[in-house]
Amino acid sequence: MALLSGTLQCPPAPNSDATSKIGSAVALSPAPALEIVPVQPPVVPPTNDGVAGSDPTGYSDMNMSPPTTTITPAGATAAAGAITEPTQLPGALPQTEPVAQTVSDPRTIIVTANQGAPRGDPIAVVNELSFGAVQVVDEAVVAPVARGYQDGVPAPIRAGVHNLLNHLDEPVVFVNFLLQFKIGKALETVGRFAINSTIGVAGLFDVAKKAPFYLPRRPNGLADTLGFYGVGPGPYLFLPLVGSTTVRDLLGRLIDLSLLPTAVGKPFTNPIVSASKSVLSSIDDRIKNDAIFTRVQQSGNPYAAMREYYLKKRQAEIDVLRGKRCNADLNLTELEFLDSLPASDDPVKQPTAPQNK
Repeated sequence: MALLSGTLQCPPAPNSDATSKIGSAVALSPAPALEIVPVQPPVVPPTNDGVAGSDPTGYSDMNMSPPTTTITPAGATAAAGAITEPTQLPGALPQTEPVAQTVSDPRTIIVTANQGAPRGDPIAVVNELSFGAVQVVDEAVVAPVARGYQDGVPAPIRAGVHNLLNHLDEPVVFVNFLLQFKIGKALETVGRFAINSTIGVAGLFDVAKKAPFYLPRRPNGLADTLGFYGVGPGPYLFLPLVGSTTVRDLLGRLIDLSLLPTAVGKPFTNPIVSASKSVLSSIDDRIKNDAIFTRVQQSGNPYAAMREYYLKKRQAEIDVLRGKRCNADLNLTELEFLDSLPASDDPVKQPTAPQNK
């Protein structure tokens, strides 16, 4: 049978029914089976004439039995009328179902699920909406005003305003250097403030950073102090009138802004003075950071680019305080989302004064 069907057969199961079909109708011989007994049919054409009830095999008219072939183990006999079921022999390859193959099709649309908010930015949806609104206002109002200020106001006056704003922040810098137990830098800050208040005409000129004093300005604040002692930034925020910040930086900034009015009093308690200082600081920062803002807007994902730049910049500034690096400059070509300009066109990197440890 194996030779006729092309499938090897195992020994029949005992006490089974006496019928087996392969193809149309081939029955097992009731005689004891040999090891392998092929019976070749005679070369005689079948006499099936199509009459109803005739044997389709063509062997009944010759009083012959169809060829049978059985396989049994040596010394074993097949039970009369046993059914031989095809089973897998040892060492044979298992029969498996067809496996569907996927064919790549350029017209196939792959949909990926949203993986949630990025790490460190749990309210990314709200922040991105705020970022978009601020970008619209910046493009329509802030940027034109800043560029008009830059083009219309002479450079010496703009430099004087910049120096004055930095000068008013020196008390905050001094207090935070004390909190960080950096006594040397705290004394340098006092020296800068005294020199620029007198020789520098109330801070309009930054005389202290030049010869023979060489006392460069070092920004500092309560947020830096918290980071210096290991306080994490917390969730990232993008707020109107503030821009990029974190929970830690926002808390530190609010306390820093309250220090001067609390310690000095008038005129810094006057809302008009405070508002004027905030507006001038915003315009000054917009001019100073115009290159990075342009780079962010040209990137593929401006919101993610701004977030990445701000967080890495703030971490670099805290690492400077910890003595892990000499300055807070960033290599913008290493940032993931600032991918719109080649490294040779990087307009942002600006050298900063070395930090004394």
